[in-house]
Amino acid sequence: MTEDTSKAAQAEARTPEAPATSGLPLLRIEAVVKEFGSFRAVDGLSLDIRTGEFFALLGPSGCGKTTLLRMLAGFETPDQGRILLNGEDIAPVLPHERPVNMMFQNYALFPHLNVHENIAFGLRRARLPRSEIDARVAEMVALAKLEGLEKRKPDQLSGGQKQRVALARSLARRPQVLLLDEPLAALDKKLREGTQLELMELQRRLGLTFIIVTHDQEEAMTVASRIGVMNAGRLEQVATPRELYEAPATRWAAQFVGDINLIDGQIHRQRTPVTMARRLVIATRDAGTVYAAEPRQAIVKDDVCVAIRPEKIKLSRRGPVSENTPALNRMEGIVTDIGYLGGVTTYKVRLDSGAVLRASMANTARIDLDAYSVNQRVVAWFTPDDCVVLEQ
Repeated sequence: MTEDTSKAAQAEARTPEAPATSGLPLLRIEAVVKEFGSFRAVDGLSLDIRTGEFFALLGPSGCGKTTLLRMLAGFETPDQGRILLNGEDIAPVLPHERPVNMMFQNYALFPHLNVHENIAFGLRRARLPRSEIDARVAEMVALAKLEGLEKRKPDQLSGGQKQRVALARSLARRPQVLLLDEPLAALDKKLREGTQLELMELQRRLGLTFIIVTHDQEEAMTVASRIGVMNAGRLEQVATPRELYEAPATRWAAQFVGDINLIDGQIHRQRTPVTMARRLVIATRDAGTVYAAEPRQAIVKDDVCVAIRPEKIKLSRRGPVSENTPALNRMEGIVTDIGYLGGVTTYKVRLDSGAVLRASMANTARIDLDAYSVNQRVVAWFTPDDCVVLEQ
């Protein structure tokens, strides 16, 4: 029996779920610290997760997201802080006694058991009546669309089928929280995209709290209602997918999530005309004067960076019609690289200052009448509302 299979076996047999405490988040993580020798994998992290939420922990390798997940499952113990489930500290509770289950990245199926027996394993460990076990397994088989595969062993299943068996087994004991450790990493792109939608539908139907760990940004933004972006054991930002993409809170978060242009500069603090009210005037070396919408949070430092997503940058041969508008950001350059991606085409534009901007345009027509070519001179422009201003 492998280590993950052994841990999966422990997690399968647990006590029945308890009702959520009114007024409290289902799961509260308070200033949790986890160290391995001199390395601090999780560094004073605090987070609330609500009942019925599909929450994603997103971050690069080594940021601490899997360590945090293992502490929620009970396979690691916090060195400091508390983990509260329904208001009760579960740090001292053994994995098999928690109303939490974890689906491992490698699925951890028992190779000598067939599909029915794998799904039933935790139910038998909990000593449920045979009739209830059979009824629960049948329910999970139908839920995971495994009909006709009950007698097959894991080595007779495809990667997608193994993933469904592992998911069915994780849900069989009806946990309050299901933990998913990069569950779709082994699937090909098409199957992964289809399974993401199925996971979302399953989570909505069951009303359970799902917490998924992934380094795949597209996956996190597809399945999750909220995302926590982790960096070096800490949370950089917790937000909805749209907020995270359109209004990153830090320079690191802006660079990590999606593609973005960053232009360094300094805020011009002198009084501006009435027509420029609620606009920041930023002096930059690479793009001249940039006008940006005033952010919701106060900008204290003068040294800032202006963040613009590539799809917000428009390209044209002669510039925008309203090019005389003072607040419009307009700069000229030459197209140096083009990438055709089917739905969009990406362009790299080297500005006259030497800086490079990345722009992307939707391919709305089959014929590339509006496309640009390498070495073509273009005007790149964007509005103040397209900009996000972040402190350095």
